[in-house]
Order: sequence, then structure tokens, then C-alpha cells
Amino acid sequence: MPKCKLEYIWLDGHLPTQQMRSKTKIVDDFSGDAKDAPMWSFDGSSTNQAEGGSSDLLLKPVRSFVDPARDNAYLIIAEVLNPDKTPHPSNGRATIRDDDNDFWFGFEQEYVLWDLAHHTPFGFPAPGYYPPPQGPFYCSVGAEYNIGRDMVEEHLDICLKAGINVEGINAEVMKGQWEYQIFAKGAKEAGDQLWAARYLLERIGEEHNIRINLDPKPVEGDWNGSGMHANFSNSTLRTCGDKETYEKICDAFGSEEAIQRHIEVYGEDNHLRLTGKHETASIDEFSYGVSDRGASIRIPIGTVESGYKGWLEDRRPASNADPYKVAAAIIDTVKSVKL
Repeated sequence: MPKCKLEYIWLDGHLPTQQMRSKTKIVDDFSGDAKDAPMWSFDGSSTNQAEGGSSDLLLKPVRSFVDPARDNAYLIIAEVLNPDKTPHPSNGRATIRDDDNDFWFGFEQEYVLWDLAHHTPFGFPAPGYYPPPQGPFYCSVGAEYNIGRDMVEEHLDICLKAGINVEGINAEVMKGQWEYQIFAKGAKEAGDQLWAARYLLERIGEEHNIRINLDPKPVEGDWNGSGMHANFSNSTLRTCGDKETYEKICDAFGSEEAIQRHIEVYGEDNHLRLTGKHETASIDEFSYGVSDRGASIRIPIGTVESGYKGWLEDRRPASNADPYKVAAAIIDTVKSVKL
């Protein structure tokens, strides 16, 4: 029987910004389906998830992807469980309730390629010197402005080979900053795909000694931060054809209780990014508007032109946010609206 390499990937306990951990298990003749991957365990005391005296935690396989970078290998997205098989408190995926695939998500993952040798964004001059002001870097072409395309293209290709639904890539506003977009039907599926894409990008960064920087404000000053804009819809948003319905849903996101819940899971240090500048709304205010990238929630012009049949974009999630927790909060808020 052929031996298969299963790379178990999970999220550690370093809240609020959890890091990925992974380790390899060798099995015989794996089917490719996560349900056929065995439950495994790990030392939770080394990941800030358990005490040393009782450190065994379980890894429950929930989604598998082909690993194109290794022969006969798969990526196994795993949930962290307690020994009694209940969800561990760090398990954000388990906070998603009633995931019936009616909610569709498109996450726009921004990130910065970070030069570990110089402690600057990749392509920035040495500390003490400054690159030209931002402006020419967004969707740029040419060696002077476009930095790291080879890594970004490699990531795109390997994601597509893995079966991850990447819908596009582009250079972003800050030098050395990029974005890819992930779309999926179902909150858990969208989160699984984004975490798998993040993992593969980290692996590419290892090869180039480049950190994948997900800090919301990696460079102080007149530079854009990094977000993870969350585009979302359900049957109502896709079919209602009613402006009033859209406004009711947007208003629900603006209640004091909803604002607090969403901001709590929208990423660490997000206040440094949500300033009201650089295409963001202030973290202290809530707003929504048609085609408004300075609003908390943008109603896309395509939705309006389709007669209010489409989706909404929550622009507040930071680049380091957990997509599972973001999706869970969005679903609960939308479902709270009495229509």
C-alpha cells in the first residue's frame, strides 16, 4: 500500500491572534476524504492550550486538501477538542452554528511580505530611508513598484492545485502588500479554505525567508493597513430586491451590542487600522453606504444595480482575524433581523 503524508493543521491557544501549528502523520492508502483521516493528539501545554499535568488534546479532521508541494500528501484542517471530545475554548470553528450553506462568504485577505533580514516590508529600503509615497503600488506593473510577484504567483498556482477556490489576486496599496480572494458556500467551508491558503502561503514564505505579515497596521504613518474584508450573502440578500430589507440588516450591525461583538472578533490591534483614514471607518463609529469604502459596511454598486439582489461587504475585519469567528458573528447578526 502507498504511504500518504497527512499534514494536520490546527490553531493554537495564543488568543486573540492564534497561530497555525502543524505536524505530519504517515498513514497507509488514504482516501483523500477527511472523514477517513484518524483522530490524532498533541501536547497542548506547548501551544498555550493545556496545563503540563494534563496536556493531551485531540485533533479532529474536518477538511482535507491535496498538498501539491509534497508527493502523495494532503493538508488536514483539524478542530481542537478536549479529551472528552467537546470543543476546546480556542476552537473558533465550533462557534459557527446552523451552517447550512445558505450563507456565502468571500474573504479578501490582505497581507504584507515582510523581509526578515531588514525588518521592513519586502521592497522597502533599509531602515532610516523611505520608499516613495503609496499610490503607484496598487495593481502595479514593473520591477520598481511590483514586489514579490514570483511568490504570489507560486501561491496562486499551488492553491488552485490544492482545490482552494481563489478567485483573484492583486498587488495592494502599500509597497510589498498583496491580496487574494477566497469564495465558498458555507461558513465553515470558507474558513477551512482561507486557513489552508494561509498555511500554503506561510510554507512559501519559509522557502524565501519572508514572513507573511498579517498585522492590521504593519507600518506606521501614511500607509494603508491590512484587512480581511468579508463579503457575505444569504438567500434573502441574494433575492429580496428590496432596499429597505438591506437597510434593516445594515442597521442591525450598528447596534451597540452588535458593534462590540463584531469588533471583539475582528482582529487584534484593529484600532490601529480603523482610524477613518486609508479606506477605513473609525472603530468608534458605525456607518454604511453604497460604494463607500470609508464605511463600516459597503453596499456594492453591483448589488444596487441588480435591484438590491446581491451581497454586503463588512470592511472592518483585520487581516489577522479568524474567518470562523468573523463568519459566526455575521451569521448571528443577520439572523437576528426580523423581516
